[in-house]
Amino acid sequence: MSLLASYALFALIATLANIGTQELVMRLYLGSSALWLSLLAGTAVGLVLKYLLDKRYIFHFQSRNTVHDGQIFILYAIMGLLTTAIFWGFELLFHVLFDSREMRYLGGCLGLAIGYLSKYHLDKRFVFNKDVA
Repeated sequence: MSLLASYALFALIATLANIGTQELVMRLYLGSSALWLSLLAGTAVGLVLKYLLDKRYIFHFQSRNTVHDGQIFILYAIMGLLTTAIFWGFELLFHVLFDSREMRYLGGCLGLAIGYLSKYHLDKRFVFNKDVA
């Protein structure tokens, strides 16, 4: 499988995990913070899953030890702040514009797709670059 196809597949898997986690949180918690809790939980699940897939299968990166792996993950998460803002921005915009859970998730999927395109280049240059890491 090509790098592009692999990356697209892993982005899809992480997106489904993210949106699925959000939906689970929304069904389990009906309080006033449900939207924010679902966004945080979905983001966390998607972040960890995508990190593991990208590190191993996209960038073929081997950390030196557990501490190094933790440092790389923190750098990966920092690079994800901008892309998370894009994702959350789209999801919340669709939430406000359409007042529908389905449309909110569509906005989230669009935001994640745009974010993942950007994130690949950030990760390649700043996270999994052998000279940097």
